[in-house]
Formats: sequence, C-alpha cells, structure tokens
Amino acid sequence: MGDLPEKFPEYSIMYKTITKQIKNLQGQKEQSTSEEKKEINLKIQNYQNELDKIKKMFPNSFFEDT
Repeated sequence: MGDLPEKFPEYSIMYKTITKQIKNLQGQKEQSTSEEKKEINLKIQNYQNELDKIKKMFPNSFFEDT
C-alpha cells in the first residue's frame, strides 16, 4: 500500500473534519448573499488546499472511500 505519514491518525481525522466542514460551507453558500458567498468560497478554497496537502502525504487513492 505504501508508507503512511508519521502522524497518520491525526492527518486522517483532520482530512475527515475538513471534508465535513467543506460540505457544511457548501450548504451555507446556497442560502447566502453575494458578499457572503465570496467569503465562503475563499474558505472552501483554503480548506481544499489543506486537503490537497494531506492527500500528497498519503499513498495514491488512500482517501477515495471517504
């Protein structure tokens, strides 16, 4: 499967938490004003960047089931 990062459990939990937060923000975005949508999109983009960093630490397709 490949080598897992040293802090595997923490990164795995962080990945799941960030994914859940992105889903919550996407739900909020539908009920927001134009200005709030910009802020929410920025937060989603920042969270997505963090997810990408975490994904790079793990073997390919490690998080596909989540």
